[in-house]
Amino acid sequence: MVNVTINGKAIQVPEGTSILNAAKMIDVKIPTLCHNPDLPAWASCGICIVRIEGTSKMIRACCTAVTEGLKVITHDPEIVQARRTVLELILSNHPNDCLQCVRNGQCELQSLAAEFALRTVRFTKILKQQPIDDSNDAIVLDRDKCINCGRCVEACQLMQNVWALEYTGRGDKTVIGPVAGVTLADSPCVRCGQCAVHCPTGAIASSHSNRKLWDRLGNPEITTVVQMAPAVRVAIGEEFGLEPGTISTKKIYTALRRIGFDYVFDTNFAADLTIMEEGTELVNRITKGGTMPMFTSCCPGWVDYAEKNYHDLLPNLSTAKSPQQMMGAVIKNYWAPRMGLDPAKVFSVSIMPCTAKKYESRRDESMNSSGYSDVDTSLTTREFAHLIRQAGIDFDHLEESEADTPLGPYSGAGTIFGATGGVMEAAVRTAYALVTGKELGNIEYKPVRGFDSVKEAEVDLNGKKLRLAVVHQLGNVDPVVQRIREAIAKGEPAPYDFIEVMACRGGCIGGGGQPYGVNDEIRLKRAAGLYKDDEDSEIRVSHKNPMITEIYKNYYGEPNSEKAHHQLHTHYTERPLYK
Repeated sequence: MVNVTINGKAIQVPEGTSILNAAKMIDVKIPTLCHNPDLPAWASCGICIVRIEGTSKMIRACCTAVTEGLKVITHDPEIVQARRTVLELILSNHPNDCLQCVRNGQCELQSLAAEFALRTVRFTKILKQQPIDDSNDAIVLDRDKCINCGRCVEACQLMQNVWALEYTGRGDKTVIGPVAGVTLADSPCVRCGQCAVHCPTGAIASSHSNRKLWDRLGNPEITTVVQMAPAVRVAIGEEFGLEPGTISTKKIYTALRRIGFDYVFDTNFAADLTIMEEGTELVNRITKGGTMPMFTSCCPGWVDYAEKNYHDLLPNLSTAKSPQQMMGAVIKNYWAPRMGLDPAKVFSVSIMPCTAKKYESRRDESMNSSGYSDVDTSLTTREFAHLIRQAGIDFDHLEESEADTPLGPYSGAGTIFGATGGVMEAAVRTAYALVTGKELGNIEYKPVRGFDSVKEAEVDLNGKKLRLAVVHQLGNVDPVVQRIREAIAKGEPAPYDFIEVMACRGGCIGGGGQPYGVNDEIRLKRAAGLYKDDEDSEIRVSHKNPMITEIYKNYYGEPNSEKAHHQLHTHYTERPLYK
């Protein structure tokens, strides 16, 4: 611990703490733009300058560690004026179209300009005059709104190891964009959306589908059906002032009906279906000599990354579709005919925490198992919040309601899909029962929970040791893959049998389509909400969901049947890193 004085108040903080974080401990807010708790501080913007007491020296609080006896002043007239000047310089290179911007009301630059009461800018307005890149079907890049803070580049390169974004040019000619000057669609981008969720302005955002949706909702000849992913229920409340992790499931059902959807289902049902298909596939690979180890396949960002980077391991990916796509297939192949509806006139919508889901629904022909697009459009949690506001709904005071059957009821295993380790835990609960004929004693398999970069565990299946690994955040995947490759090259058994991979930190709770301002504290609260939903569930294993039992009895026959393979499974394609 070191002794520091901030604005005349003496405190003790751990050695190595930044001035920025030390100030937070005594509720002093130092403004920032380039800083984000997920990323290493690199002092790009200069907004966080502070003064060492008794000197004229100004230093940047985000990347300067405290030292014994340091005395810091965080606010005085000169510091405030310097920050105002920095903001003016940034605004002189920024468009004035806040009313049309996707980040209006949620923009960090806009908030700082209001905080400093900036009404005029003394400098000549000079814009980059860069074209908007909307070539990617999930992410839109508007470089005129870029402030060169670098957060998107750091997220893409350091967190995700994707390297789709980089800096080009020097000085005031610096531009952030796709590598080698290509479009986003031609870059290594996997549409995870971490660039968008870390951007402080509207320079990078997810594409919007709300206008298209309103057109369908207003068409009496169209039947609109919606599904909602696990992680949405513990994050949407943040958009309306609720605590992160608040479980809003039944309010969401009501909101979707008020918006105008004809039928409201829950993706958690399809998560249970995924476990039946993927768990059965895993058991078959183990017992019948299939390709091992097996990777999960429900994260489209991970699948895209594997198709571009790990061609040799594509046979190791489970062929099971994601819950979103399984639900889309079930809606149009199973549910619609039983309701006497023409699948061509069913508009299937998903509410997802993920930007890559927009791409997944059009990834290849297997996503059209019904003869039509199984999922017609996918909205992020943020887009859903816009829908709720546009519909004039007071979300916090909504009454609760239930999802429609038969595609609404779910188990606790289905809901934990949204947190890192959740797919693995749900799979272990069911795989154990499939192999041993008995239920797992302690249903909460906690070794795969938590935010460690790579979690390892082992479960005994009738004498067979199943070695597990759970990875979240794409930047953590490569060391695991290299260990597997090295073992295969030596003719040795792989170090794991079953590996869960989620592209985003924390899993879907930290997805690129979730509410802005996320950090690990918020991610942990969202995860806790999902585990609470699991604890409160009457049924906590996928194979005991009665609606799942019914759909196999009446339609699919059994997991991994020929019909199930046609509708609920997919294949993978080697894709070039650059088009």
